[in-house]
Amino acid sequence: MKQAASNFTAINPSQLSFRPPKTIVLVGLMGAGKTSIGRRLAKRLDVDFFDSDHEVELAAGCPIKDIFNVYGEEAFRSGEYRVISRLLDQSVHVLATGGGSFMNDKSREAIKSKAISVWLKADLDTLVARVSRRTDRPFLEDAANHRETLEQLIKERDPVYSKADVVVETLDEPTNATVDRVILALANFIRDQYPTEYVLKTI
Repeated sequence: MKQAASNFTAINPSQLSFRPPKTIVLVGLMGAGKTSIGRRLAKRLDVDFFDSDHEVELAAGCPIKDIFNVYGEEAFRSGEYRVISRLLDQSVHVLATGGGSFMNDKSREAIKSKAISVWLKADLDTLVARVSRRTDRPFLEDAANHRETLEQLIKERDPVYSKADVVVETLDEPTNATVDRVILALANFIRDQYPTEYVLKTI
């Protein structure tokens, strides 16, 4: 059961935290804010933070765009799955994944079985504005029109992202405000799905 609304309106969300029963995995398109939100979320929950793209680069010894160019997407997805599986076997943490990670059947199954998945859903205008400032996106490296590319990716990927446990929209707002809404949505989900492990706390 997905939870997107909050039942903690009486609590200041900036002071809300909890003990995650499982690793929290952030999924969504490039530009959704998975890394920036993930870092702040991990700090709020007092757990470690990992970025699967960064971990893949460490394992491969080269940037992701070079892996794509030299070995192809299939080889990248295979290595990405191995990295994500290794991370999911570690102690509870927050994990930001690449835009295509959740599209891979094996990676998605591993995330669904071992973690709580959160789809950070952003609208097209927000995504275009954010990715236009980056030059390390393999799917946009040769794209003349970022908007058209992202629009197509939204059509292809949103139905799969919607399989995540929790859905939170990322808006044109300060990152900490989005983190607050992620915290609230997760608190509701964990309370409902893991009642015996639900430990709410304030910070």
